[in-house]
Amino acid sequence: MPRKTKDILKQIGLQIFLLAITVLVMFPVMWIFSMALDSRNIDKPLDLTLIPPGASLKAFTKVLTEPFNLLCSDPGNVRSCMTFGTLLANSLLVALGTSLLSVALGASAAYAFSRFKFIGRQAGMLGFIVLLMLPATATLAPLYVLLSQIKIGAEPMRATLFGLMVAYASGTLPFAIWNLKGYFDTVPKELEEAALIDGASVTQTFFRIIVPLAVPALAVTVLFAFMAGWTEFVLAWTFLEDPSRFTLAMALRSMQGQFSTPWSEFSAMSILMSLPIVALFFALQKYLVGGLTVGGVKG
Repeated sequence: MPRKTKDILKQIGLQIFLLAITVLVMFPVMWIFSMALDSRNIDKPLDLTLIPPGASLKAFTKVLTEPFNLLCSDPGNVRSCMTFGTLLANSLLVALGTSLLSVALGASAAYAFSRFKFIGRQAGMLGFIVLLMLPATATLAPLYVLLSQIKIGAEPMRATLFGLMVAYASGTLPFAIWNLKGYFDTVPKELEEAALIDGASVTQTFFRIIVPLAVPALAVTVLFAFMAGWTEFVLAWTFLEDPSRFTLAMALRSMQGQFSTPWSEFSAMSILMSLPIVALFFALQKYLVGGLTVGGVKG
């Protein structure tokens, strides 16, 4: 068989394999879309029909416009129930705050671990690895106790959205520090030395030289921290008490009942929740590959 024919057959086989993988990956997504369009709202969606009978956007309309009856400040007053807009604002605030804290604290700590020599440096980095291996719920009890001791006004910090940001940031910081340190290690020290000779301070060198060069690693940190703050609900359910501070992830969890679940609305809510993360991913896409690969090794 000619070599050109072999190459063509090889490419055809590779494309078929990649197409099969794509279908396998997209299958759950198509199932979610099918359930969201299914106006029957059946309790057990066992069959997948890409366009179900009587397909409509009623589930999306209901999620976006009607209040969540299970999330009300006053159970007897419908007006006190949370709406999609309020939940969205809370989720954005928490996710963006988590990203900001992770980047600000992670970048400064990573720079210190990368450039300075001090006692406990190696032990600190190993400690971050241990924290990365722990599940998020393993820190629930100590975070609850610590944040309950700090008061913001008359209420404990854990019951506020800022307290939730701090709790989430504590979980994303180990990854942020390790990822950013690996990237800072690849930046030539000669650039900083030249800036110091020209009269720049260490702080100016960090913000004007290191931070602009570390944009890919910072983008990865922002994405992971945003996802953590956007999707987590276990800590939120434990810490928050006022329904007006609940997030979209908590609303999605509340839709899952003990005996029945409105799967059409649940699926519609899942799709709507995924849109901000997808948008952020595409916005940061050009930085992500470089941030993940270069930040993973020391140059």
